[in-house]
Amino acid sequence: MASEYRMLHTMIRVFDLDKSIDFYCNKLGMQLLRRKDYPDGKFTLAFVGYGPEETNAVIELTHNWGQSEPYQIGTGFGHVALGVKDIYGACEKLAAAGAKIPRPPGPMKHGTSVIAFVEDPDGYKIELVQK
Repeated sequence: MASEYRMLHTMIRVFDLDKSIDFYCNKLGMQLLRRKDYPDGKFTLAFVGYGPEETNAVIELTHNWGQSEPYQIGTGFGHVALGVKDIYGACEKLAAAGAKIPRPPGPMKHGTSVIAFVEDPDGYKIELVQK
């Protein structure tokens, strides 16, 4: 059954926008879809994803210009999940590129899915799910 709603994006606040774009694009293989400065509001928005926003959910990276220190990870935000064909190979490449992998690939507790977690430069968790 088709829904009248569609997932558009997940927004996270990032401390160093260039580091975050590098992580999502060069380490996780996303594309920078658009980036815009809002001088009156003193912030920049960058949207990254695996395809056009018209047909794919994306991540909105929000960079507030006056932020003097990294954000604390909130207790309400969980993670962004990405499907991957070869989770073990993906984690090897991510580790070789300097990414933190706090939960190496393996079966999830109480289930059969193979998952791993990687952290972006701000400490946000990205779940990788073997597909």
